[in-house]
Amino acid sequence: MVGILEDKDRIFTNLYGLHDWGLEGAKQRGAWNGTKDILSFGRQWIIDNTKASGLRGRGGAGFSTGLKWSFMPKEVREGRPHYLVVNADESEPGTCKDREIMRHDPHLFLEGCLVASFAMQAQACYIYIRGEYVLERERMEAAVKQAYEAKLIGKNNIHGWPFDLYLHHGAGAYICGEETALLESLEGKKGQPRLKPPFPAGAGLYGCPTTVNNVESIAVVPTILRRGAEWFAGFGRPNNTGTKLFCISGHVEKPCNVEEAMSIPFRQLIEDHCGGIRGGWSNLKAVIPGGSSVRMIPAEACEDLFMDFDALSALKSGLGTAAVIVMDKSTDLIKAIARISYFYKHESCGQCTPCREGTGWMWRVMERMAKGEADPKEIDTLLEVTTQIEGHTICALGDAAAWPIQGLFRHFRPEVEARIAQYRSGKPFVQGHTLAAE
Repeated sequence: MVGILEDKDRIFTNLYGLHDWGLEGAKQRGAWNGTKDILSFGRQWIIDNTKASGLRGRGGAGFSTGLKWSFMPKEVREGRPHYLVVNADESEPGTCKDREIMRHDPHLFLEGCLVASFAMQAQACYIYIRGEYVLERERMEAAVKQAYEAKLIGKNNIHGWPFDLYLHHGAGAYICGEETALLESLEGKKGQPRLKPPFPAGAGLYGCPTTVNNVESIAVVPTILRRGAEWFAGFGRPNNTGTKLFCISGHVEKPCNVEEAMSIPFRQLIEDHCGGIRGGWSNLKAVIPGGSSVRMIPAEACEDLFMDFDALSALKSGLGTAAVIVMDKSTDLIKAIARISYFYKHESCGQCTPCREGTGWMWRVMERMAKGEADPKEIDTLLEVTTQIEGHTICALGDAAAWPIQGLFRHFRPEVEARIAQYRSGKPFVQGHTLAAE
């Protein structure tokens, strides 16, 4: 058997678009099956079973999905409707899972929107789609039209819960993946994060109670409720349960998206689904395990690594969106991190001074270090600056800019020092093969 997860246990059975994405194909794969029965058990039953399944947010933070839903007010007050907003911005470099759900299994996603909205007494749901995702928006618009025509959603749908669904196509800003910046953008304002509190569950979209969830988090819920919380909780280690979409890119033989059980060993994930590391396991140098914003880990840490929230947190990294970026020994890690630093400098909204000024400064220093044009003392200065940015901004973009640099120096500081020493000896570093050039 390849991997841990058997085909019968996969939630996303059309992940690769091999079958009909439309309503009829989705129904044959189990979507919209018994949805009215699920709603008949009541809101609290849905929330309790989502909690019991152990489902944690698939957008990066890993917070309990059911617990997040429970934060919404118990009663709907007049003039303050509840909203569900689904974050389909997916701008984290290395992440490409939500787009496959929207392209190939949109009805499973739409059904999840209905169930989650019912659980939170929201009669309207907004899906915020990344600006660059044109095909995904078109596919979602077609699926929404099919669902309305079949009276699966709408004011007088067959499920008995009046529910409208709206798609909003963003303008392609990374910062709008942050939930409060996303809400600002939805309201037609500049996409900048809000100060919290108030949290969205208290005052979110248009000042009303709102929950913001990731696409994958919402799409898996109907299947969990159909098959039972115990089934989903049976995969992975305690507190790290269920199935997960992994996006594997970089120096592997066959980069891919794959649904696997949580806590799958890293080596098994790579060898079973990607054909192994390019050049063999001994050629592995480092891995960014959860999208560009988490700290990289060295090859030796990957030998017995479980791919889940807690195992990666223990290594001072994170599962994030499970976007696994693999780098072999040909990679210029310093240049790769300098490129990531440029991304965060470019995408900073500029609202917070530490991020606005710090991301540009860090990028410029990293560019010099990639060439060796630096003083060894600047390493500690740069690390000190990352700690002054981390945790001192309204949203987590400051953290996201700081962590890749911290990961580089935590595990590969001698490589940076050697680059600087080489430059000072009069032998400038000659750029060779890099991840950025791949």
